[in-house]
Order: sequence, then structure tokens, then C-alpha cells
Amino acid sequence: MLVQQIIMGVAERKIREKEELKDQILKAAKRLFIERGFEKTSIRNIADEIEYSPGIIYHYFQDKNEIFYALHQEGFQELRKRMEILGAVEDPMSRLKAMGRIYIQYAFENADMYDLMFIIEAPIDFVVKRDDLCWIEGDSTFNLLRSTVNQCMQKGHFEGHHLEAISFLIWSTVHGMVSLKIRKRVNVLDVGEVDQIIENSYNSFLLILDRS
Repeated sequence: MLVQQIIMGVAERKIREKEELKDQILKAAKRLFIERGFEKTSIRNIADEIEYSPGIIYHYFQDKNEIFYALHQEGFQELRKRMEILGAVEDPMSRLKAMGRIYIQYAFENADMYDLMFIIEAPIDFVVKRDDLCWIEGDSTFNLLRSTVNQCMQKGHFEGHHLEAISFLIWSTVHGMVSLKIRKRVNVLDVGEVDQIIENSYNSFLLILDRS
């Protein structure tokens, strides 16, 4: 009995150490991707950051794109978790509006992660190389939006629109505003109240939704 407990304890410790090392790799990679950029970061750079040989990283990830994809997954999981809280909001249009605000808040609170999730192509390059050609994280988030839009349509909103098209339009509109702000494109525009432009623009967008 004692021997079995010892064996189980050793096995559990090895699993824990393995997960901790994987977490170290991801955190180091994220820092380097942000500081140097994806293209200028190598597997060796990541290994040096955690003071291991490059070989150990290949025990966890097949290449740099897969590391990037793992970070990509983390970002989407956190975004979806925040949005799922809105499941208790009964009115779908109110829920849809709140989803947009959560999306904007998440993006600005995690600007570097948002950049990794959406603006750099590496995670999608990894998806394309997979046999199933399925972008699970993006589909999951889009399905949450699409389901809410569908419920809005059942309540009489978005008459004359197609579900897929209007759902994509809503996502791309909010994403576009956020991306322009994160990449500092807004800062060089000759517009008043630059600091409030996203909030004001989103409020204008909500007025459009109210009239749909």
C-alpha cells in the first residue's frame, strides 16, 4: 500500500512538473513574441529564456507556430469565459450589446494578447496545416455571437438580413474599431476626442442596431 502511494505520488509530481514547464514555455514565448515579434523569435530564444535546451521544447510543441497557437487558444478561452457570463441576460439584444462591450474591454485590457489572437497570421497557418482545417477557437466565439443574433432575429430584429452575414458584420465592425485603436491608427487621425472615439463609435453602432 505504501509503495503504491509512493508510486502515485511520484507520477503526480511528474505530471505537475510537466505542466509547470509547459506553462513556463508559453509565458516565455509570449514575452518574446511581444518584445521581438514572432518572426524574430526562435525556439532557441525561447529555450534560452527558460534556461533549457531547445530539445526540451520539442517534447511539448512541434514548432514555433504550435506554441503561438497554444497562446492563441488561451486568449480565446478567456474571451469566451467572459462572454458566457451573459447567458443570464434574457433579452438577446441587450445581451448582444453587452457582448460587444466585453469584447472591447477584453481587447484593451489584453492588447498584446489580442494582437497575437487576431492580427498575426501564425496561429491560422498552424490551423491550415492540420487535417481537420477547423479553427475551433474562432468558431466557438463566432457561434456564441451567431446564436445571440439568431435569437434577436426571432424577436424581430435584423429583418431582411441573413444570419451569417449580419453576425460577421457585427463582429468585424467591433474588431475593426478595436484593431485600429490597438495599432494606434486612430491616434494620427484628425478627429476630436481621440481618447473617447471607441466608446463614442460603439454607442453610435448601438443606435444602428436599435433601428434594425
